[in-house]
Amino acid sequence: MPYGKRKRRLRLIRLATSLAVLSLLFVVYHIYIGGEKRRLPQEWKEPLLDPAGRPEGRLTRTADASTRGRANATLLSLVRNSELSGILQSMRDLERTFNSKFNYPWTFVNDVPFSDNFKRATRRATKADCLYEVIPRQHWDRPGWINEDLMDESAALLREMDVQYASMGSYHKMCRWNSGFFYHHPALQNFRYYWRVEPNVHFFCDIDYDVFHYMSDNDKTYGFVINIYDSPESISLLWPTVEEFIAEHPEYLHPNNAMGWLKEHDTRPAHYKKANGYSTCHFWSNFEIGDMDFWRSAKYEEFFRHLDRAGGFFYERVLVAAVKLD
Repeated sequence: MPYGKRKRRLRLIRLATSLAVLSLLFVVYHIYIGGEKRRLPQEWKEPLLDPAGRPEGRLTRTADASTRGRANATLLSLVRNSELSGILQSMRDLERTFNSKFNYPWTFVNDVPFSDNFKRATRRATKADCLYEVIPRQHWDRPGWINEDLMDESAALLREMDVQYASMGSYHKMCRWNSGFFYHHPALQNFRYYWRVEPNVHFFCDIDYDVFHYMSDNDKTYGFVINIYDSPESISLLWPTVEEFIAEHPEYLHPNNAMGWLKEHDTRPAHYKKANGYSTCHFWSNFEIGDMDFWRSAKYEEFFRHLDRAGGFFYERVLVAAVKLD
C-alpha cells in the first residue's frame, strides 16, 4: 500500500478510536457523575438482597387444603382473545407452582365476548372452574364528562414527552376499570379476594401454602412484589388532586400512613418536582393479591370518584398502581 494511503488510513483509525473513547466517557459521566443527583439515605440498602423465607403467621399448607377448603377467592385476568398464548403461559406456571394444589377458579374478563377457541384452550390448562365475563359498557367506556378535544390535546402533549401509551384509548380505559370498577363486576360480587394474573408472566417458586387463607387469617389487605418509580411527566396533576381530597377529608388519613414514602424527595428530586410533590414511587399492580372489600369501602369509593371526576385517567396517563397506592 502506498505511504500516503497508509497514512490516511491510520488517521481514520485514530479518529474512530478517539470517537469511541469519547462516547464511552460520555456514558460513564452520565451514569456515575452527570444527570440527576440521587442521594440515598445512609441507612438504605438493597432490599432484594434480603432473604425472603416464609411469611409469619398462620399458614394453610397443601396437606390442609382438602379439610379446610378454599377461601372466598378467584384468580382474575383481564385479557384479550389475541393474548391467548400469553395467558396460557401464565396459567401453566401458576398451575404448576400453586393452583394445582388449591384449585381456585379462574375468572377471565374482556370488553368483548371470548372466542370458543379461547375458552377451550384455557379450560384445558386447568382442572379448576373457569368463568368468562364481559365488562359492562358503563364500566368501560369513556364517561360523558371527559372533554374529547382536551383529551386529544393532552395525548399530543404526552407524546411529545415520550410518555408510553399516551394515545392508546384502551389503555386509559383499562387503568380506570382496574382502579375503580373491576370489583363491581357482577361475576365478582360473591368473591372477596383476588389474585391478578397478567398474560406472559412467570412464576418460578413453588408456593406450598394457601395465599388467600393467609390474607384472611392474618388480616392482610394487599400484597405486591415490587415498587418502582413512575414517569413524572405522565402524572403531574395526580398528587395535587390527591391533596385536594385529603384537604376535604383529613379524617380519612390513617395515623399509620405512608406519607413519608409518597413525598420522599431525596432519592429522585427531579421526579418529586415534576410530579408536584409526589415521589412517583408506587406498587406495581401487574402482580397483586387483594381484598376487594377494601376497594368496595365507602372511603375508597369516594376517593376514586374524586380522581375520576378530575379526568386524570384520560387527560394524563394515571396508572392503576398509583391510584391504589395513594
